[in-house]
Amino acid sequence: MENIEVPYGDSIIRFNICYLPQKTKKISIHVYPNGAVQVDSPKDTTLIDIKKAVLKRARWICKHLHQVNTNKENILHHQYMSGESHLYMGRRYKLKIIKVTRMEPSVKLFRGCIEIRAKDKSSISIKNQLTEWYRERAKTIFDKRVSAVAENTVWMKDSPKWKLIAMTKQWGSCSPKGIISLNPHLIKAPRECIDYVILHEMCHLKEHNHSPRYYRLLSQSLPDWKAVKSRLDGMSELLLNV
Repeated sequence: MENIEVPYGDSIIRFNICYLPQKTKKISIHVYPNGAVQVDSPKDTTLIDIKKAVLKRARWICKHLHQVNTNKENILHHQYMSGESHLYMGRRYKLKIIKVTRMEPSVKLFRGCIEIRAKDKSSISIKNQLTEWYRERAKTIFDKRVSAVAENTVWMKDSPKWKLIAMTKQWGSCSPKGIISLNPHLIKAPRECIDYVILHEMCHLKEHNHSPRYYRLLSQSLPDWKAVKSRLDGMSELLLNV
């Protein structure tokens, strides 16, 4: 990863370069929810060409950075009211709260919204319902992804045991007994980020530290893991916000 900056009008665009190991001729530019700008580039691309690509899309980058600031303001100050934006599987959904008296409280995705039917519309009650819904979705989705990732590894004969543990600074961990722990907040991230965290911990089942052998194993299984990790890091502030 390289940290670079280029002037654009009265502003300066700062970005990271992630050189991709696989064969590709395309330069991709991403603006992440924390305001980080990342350029995924073929490893043989010159810095001059990368800067030209950034300047060519400078207007688009600045527009998205402005939107990032607006979104952060909305998401980092949750009041758990209808109309708020909440993340699930990498997408933003509007919160729709419906007061019910006889029906049982429930949470579901419906027409691009997270629809919460509640008897108590207080922010604490809505937050608790939403948190529980995230945990239940995490149990279902993570179980499927753990199995899918394990099937695509050569060292895993069976799906490992795993559990949910809320963490403030980690997405996952692996115990000496081989049990993987996953952060329920990870359910807010895109699927590729979920798979990366699961694979990261599965690699620890074979290589128990972050040795060169560990990173070779990770790179063999997911060649562009650095780009995926950067994407997840760029979302961390929003995903861990409750």
